Amino acid sequence: MDVVVTGIGLVSALGSLESTWQHLLTGSSGIEYHQPFFDLKPFPAALIETQPIALATLTERVIFAALKDAGLDPPLLDCGVVIGSSRGHQAQWESLARQSVDGHYQDDRLRGWLDTLPNGAAIAAARLLGTRSQVLSPMAACATGLWAIAQAYELVRTGYCDRVVAGAVETPITPLTLTGFRQMGALAQTGAYPFDRHREGLVLGEGGAVLILESAELAQQRQAQPYGQIRGWGFTADGYHTSAPEPNSRAAAIAVQQCLERSDLTPSNIGYIHAHGTATQLNDRNEAALIQQLLPNAPVSSTKGATGHTIGASGALGAAFCLMALKHQQLPPNIGLQHPDFDLDFVTQTRAATVNHALCLSFGFGGQNGAIAFSKQQDHYSTASRAAD
Repeated sequence: MDVVVTGIGLVSALGSLESTWQHLLTGSSGIEYHQPFFDLKPFPAALIETQPIALATLTERVIFAALKDAGLDPPLLDCGVVIGSSRGHQAQWESLARQSVDGHYQDDRLRGWLDTLPNGAAIAAARLLGTRSQVLSPMAACATGLWAIAQAYELVRTGYCDRVVAGAVETPITPLTLTGFRQMGALAQTGAYPFDRHREGLVLGEGGAVLILESAELAQQRQAQPYGQIRGWGFTADGYHTSAPEPNSRAAAIAVQQCLERSDLTPSNIGYIHAHGTATQLNDRNEAALIQQLLPNAPVSSTKGATGHTIGASGALGAAFCLMALKHQQLPPNIGLQHPDFDLDFVTQTRAATVNHALCLSFGFGGQNGAIAFSKQQDHYSTASRAAD
């Protein structure tokens, strides 16, 4: 069964889906210096507002934006939900911990604490939709967004659901997260420069993206106009280290190869790669070597120089950008890249292109490797649309 994307809801430091896309094409960045915590020095970050946003607020925004884009209104009783988050409500838990006295609370600050559990975003989305269908809340570090979309794709492809809302939301700018990444030496001092010879590390960013996945048959019945089609996915784990990627990227290569095989695509079919591209030394080096090995001729860019690294939501944002590239036949530039450190076809300025198939990559702590292939939607809904160009 073909699975298409009929709606996208996205919020980043650059605004809504359309606003973010236009800023990407013009080379704008949402990264600025902020000091939201009085006891921490100013640091570069990509905030949606002037202060860190609440996860519940962000979840509501992206869900309603996706529904509006798809022409749908709640309640959607049979709509599945697969919404993930790597950090979840960590900001709220840190705030609660700071307010406690000897581990005890003197008032009702713990009221509603069940809504802050790791599955909080998925449950909140289910409530907004009014669904009685399946609700999943995957966590796979920085590969969470792609993993959520892959799970949702399987629910539709196998007929368990005709429609699923899938993606990830992340509000990672908290004192603990900042301190942890700083201790690792992974935070940048001035900005994010993916794949650049002078890259400094990652810049944290807030954001979320959800896709409305539907069977092609259902989309056709309601005359929806899809952004594109999900072709297939591949996921593996390194089993190597808590944070460092496997040096030879063997498991990551298997994930990409699985994705291409399941999608009935070859490396020559891929017209664009949205790279994970965190601007850290290890990730960029390993990812560049992987692309050079498997897809050396495909145009490549990372958008984290503009949106910051939205951690678990980054793959969902990347998926949305792949679909926008297919829709508009334009490739977003690798903002922040001035001196390429690797021999790849980096998109350094917005590029008009004939692109029929795009690949989105995500890599997370613990050796999580993910890849999803998207294709431009044909003028008809049939299995014939799955034929590779």
